Amino acid sequence: MKTTIAPNVSCNCLRAAILMAALGLPCQLSRGQDGAEVAGEEMSLEKANAHWTFSAQWENDLWVDTDRNYTNGAKLSWVSPDLTEYRDAGTLPGIIYRISDFIPFIHAPHTQRNVAINIGQNMYTPADISVPDPDPLDRPYAGWLYFGVGFHNKTERWLDIVELNIGVTGSWSMAEETQKFVHKHIRGNIIPQGWDHQIGREVVVNLVGERKVRFWRLGEERGHAADAFVHFGGSLGTLYTFANAGFTVRTGWNLPSDFGSSPIRIAGDVNAPAASDDPRLEGGAGWGIHFFGSMDQRAVLFDATLDGNLFGDDVSVDKKPFVTDLSFGVSLVVWNWKLSCAQVARSREYRTQKDDWHRFGSFSLSYTY
Repeated sequence: MKTTIAPNVSCNCLRAAILMAALGLPCQLSRGQDGAEVAGEEMSLEKANAHWTFSAQWENDLWVDTDRNYTNGAKLSWVSPDLTEYRDAGTLPGIIYRISDFIPFIHAPHTQRNVAINIGQNMYTPADISVPDPDPLDRPYAGWLYFGVGFHNKTERWLDIVELNIGVTGSWSMAEETQKFVHKHIRGNIIPQGWDHQIGREVVVNLVGERKVRFWRLGEERGHAADAFVHFGGSLGTLYTFANAGFTVRTGWNLPSDFGSSPIRIAGDVNAPAASDDPRLEGGAGWGIHFFGSMDQRAVLFDATLDGNLFGDDVSVDKKPFVTDLSFGVSLVVWNWKLSCAQVARSREYRTQKDDWHRFGSFSLSYTY
């Protein structure tokens, strides 16, 4: 059952739902006499049981004709089918399920449970990559290559993610080789010269947690609909330490039951269906299109790509404590596929950054099978 809130629902009910979502309380929903969903009884859960979802994401500022700051990101993700218990997925190494026994917040009853596997690489450069000695006030060269394991608990209304990421920085990240290969064989322009000044080699570990709550929906399961959800969480580790919060709004035709389309973040993939009425689960007959906008605000305590490695004396710049991401895009669902394209604007990340907003394109292609 989809959560439907008619226009005549009181503002007080909506504010109460948002407040309970922000506090992580079980904001439960029931159907009123007019067919609207109002705060009250527990919403029924429809599961999407037997499906894997694979996602490939790519981000680059090539699409806005720049080559600096956060200049490239790539990520591959696999989200498992719903597991009655995490140990039920015999296709994954047993150590993953042994780890899950000790992780809080992921064992709520009457929910879907999924395991997510992520592999990715992020790359950061100064504005002028043609010189061997970069401007010390510009962003340092930095790369991060990582592997992540995430545990998801979700219903149609909310998604909890706890994820552990382990990676490497410096020359171990192979960001230098990646950028030089692309510039030589694909872009055919300037070969970067300053990678000798990148942040140092280090093994980095990050523990990430995030909750997404769909607090509003207008429309039926099929046809035109709109929804909105908030997210809040944080990261603790030797690469990133921050707290974050934000929201997403979507409107379109045949909305998928997932938790939206977002730029590459270390809180796992959100493209997997959360309910059996998702258009991707209709046996090849489903389709849909929707537009979305989102905002993410981070309060940053530590960022190794700006502050330098936690252990060692590396190049660094004076970072900004608060960073905002704004994204606007469109998603198309055809059969088992979902394609999302967005433009992202990121506010200034360090005090000597020349542009107030850094923009880049974000693309995601997922397949549910």
